[in-house]
Amino acid sequence: MTQNIDKKQNIFTGAQIFVKCLEAEGIDKVFGYPGGAVLHIYDELHKQNDVTHILVRHEQGAVHAAEGFAKSSEKTGVVLVTSGPGATNAITGIADAYMDSVPIVVFTGQVRTALIGNDAFQEVDTVGITRPCVKHNFMITDVKDMASTIRKAFYVASTGRPGPVVVDIPKDITEDTCEFSYPEEVSMRSYNPNIEINEDSVDKAVKCILASKKPVIYAGGGVINSNASDELTELAKYLNFPVTNTLMGLGCYPGDDPQFIQMLGMHGSYEANMAMHDCDLLIAVGARFDDRITGRLDKFSPDATVIHIDIDPSSISKNIKAHIPVVGDVKGAINKISNKIIQNDLKPKNIDKWWDQINEWRKKDSFKYNQGSDIIKPQFVIDKLYEVTKGDAFITSDVGQHQMWAAQIYKYSKPRRWINSGGLGTMGFGLPSAMGAQFANPESLVCCVTGEASIQMCIQELSTCLQYGLPIKIINLNNRYMGMVRQWQEFFYEKRYAMSYMDALPDFVKLAESYGHIGHKIENPSDVEAALKDAIKQKDRLVFLDFITDQNENVFPMIATGAAHNKMILS
Repeated sequence: MTQNIDKKQNIFTGAQIFVKCLEAEGIDKVFGYPGGAVLHIYDELHKQNDVTHILVRHEQGAVHAAEGFAKSSEKTGVVLVTSGPGATNAITGIADAYMDSVPIVVFTGQVRTALIGNDAFQEVDTVGITRPCVKHNFMITDVKDMASTIRKAFYVASTGRPGPVVVDIPKDITEDTCEFSYPEEVSMRSYNPNIEINEDSVDKAVKCILASKKPVIYAGGGVINSNASDELTELAKYLNFPVTNTLMGLGCYPGDDPQFIQMLGMHGSYEANMAMHDCDLLIAVGARFDDRITGRLDKFSPDATVIHIDIDPSSISKNIKAHIPVVGDVKGAINKISNKIIQNDLKPKNIDKWWDQINEWRKKDSFKYNQGSDIIKPQFVIDKLYEVTKGDAFITSDVGQHQMWAAQIYKYSKPRRWINSGGLGTMGFGLPSAMGAQFANPESLVCCVTGEASIQMCIQELSTCLQYGLPIKIINLNNRYMGMVRQWQEFFYEKRYAMSYMDALPDFVKLAESYGHIGHKIENPSDVEAALKDAIKQKDRLVFLDFITDQNENVFPMIATGAAHNKMILS
């Protein structure tokens, strides 16, 4: 039983201190699911109105929602789950946030400290389980450490290279009492994210930039995390350099700008991959050269001098050798380079011949498709979605072919509008992350692009959407297959479609309606645009659009695993 506390003496329970810490951090949304180990905290949340708790239907959905909230805003997402299965159900989301550098703090309940290690009911070693997939984790073993630990958790999650932080709280800590004060500053001997940018590296980078004849700017999610999109765009426009984005970087440079040569990598454009291969200068900004970008490492940009700008020293030269490493905050680094070039009115070499070559590659039109009158091409749906939203929507996606088409075809002209699972590739991410984006941007249009396999992973969150009146538009590209699995089986497994056919699908229209939403099934290409427009007109309702699409459509271009990134399958 919670003790009666004299608040005038500044003595509070751990649960009360927890809520006060959230208030001090300016947190107004918490995504979670209650259980015995965290009921003292839930009781305190119930007594106040400053922090709103969003009840999801699965803990994985809570973490993805917090990710969508964080990715679509400049805030840290917050999750609260109970011990045991509550914590383990959250692991997938935590790992997803770790791979994509998403600032979230996940609070997990734990059994009482006296029971830890005794295999108590709903006990797991949350700290041990999460250690490989968090930026940092804590267990609070004394209520006096509650405020300082939570302060550290938010600081670590949101500074440097962002990432998830887990705080494990035994139940007895939430009922113990102590005085409360919230630290104004954080000092951690082992953590110093404020890296001073080396001026010699900046000077070397400037020298190479001005001398380059075939440059490419390769920009990733670090540009968005650093809020450096405007700075990157200004520098790229001044230099007249081509810009390509990673999957996570889409929107950090305007997708409708003529200098944008589209996404690169396994399903990137022909012009982006060819330019990366032939360039003499590669400026990597907030990107980490993952395998979906590089293809075969020894064939990647073989003649390029590599400038690598990143806040994480461990990412520099991890996969591709950086000739000029610039370690530090992306915005600060771009500003230093821009100050030396733009303010001094320095001009790079004329690269008209390089642009002529890039424009020749562009003629391949590598994202093209042929929409007939009989069956809907999935690319056509994304094209029409872009047209009817005028590019001014938050687009979340699940993982698979639909994700790649949404990345290739929708033109993202602003940062934080494209929200997807990049590093971990988590099916089920789309709907709950759309919930988070809608909570962060209540007046904006949020669309979830998904597939019939992915949407079923977290489809129970349709109930959450009803409870909180979230008017998300679900764009289900339904090809009755696990599309990307089928594509790989077609290319590399002699068309043995092992377990990739979805032959027991629900009626998604009836399913959506059973949750209290609007559902429509669209089978004819001529109905696609009208269906999207009608859905968007429903300002206050979730609309589930089930588009029956071509089962045999594949994502092109494609680079086979282990192939050089200029060796693309184009059709």
